[in-house]
Amino acid sequence: MASADNFAIEERNAGKAIEWMNSYASKNRKKFETKLEGYILSTTNFGNFEVISWSGDWSTARSIIIRVSKKLNLKVIESGYHQKGDFLRSLFLVSKEFAKVYSDGRLIGNIVLSMASGKWTVESETLR
Repeated sequence: MASADNFAIEERNAGKAIEWMNSYASKNRKKFETKLEGYILSTTNFGNFEVISWSGDWSTARSIIIRVSKKLNLKVIESGYHQKGDFLRSLFLVSKEFAKVYSDGRLIGNIVLSMASGKWTVESETLR
């Protein structure tokens, strides 16, 4: 069972989205549970997001985060992508992830995240 804190939901309705995702997973017997992490990830092009932590299956988590974007017409960040061959960086514990930003279930951009003081911060953004 995987767990991570690399997804985020548009700040304005994060609580409602968390309720919907947990309810959806429970109703459909999916291995997935999520909660708010308690900090905001700010972007220039996409707005503010509340970071969430989740546990369960990666493919289920990815599916549900995109589904909630469509269902509740929200922007979401789906992260967890790493650059291939980044072994040297991982030795020095430099965390960097690539993320996709969805709005209404459609890909609208990409961001690069880095870890600072145990929290994700935006390093760069691109609109699609």
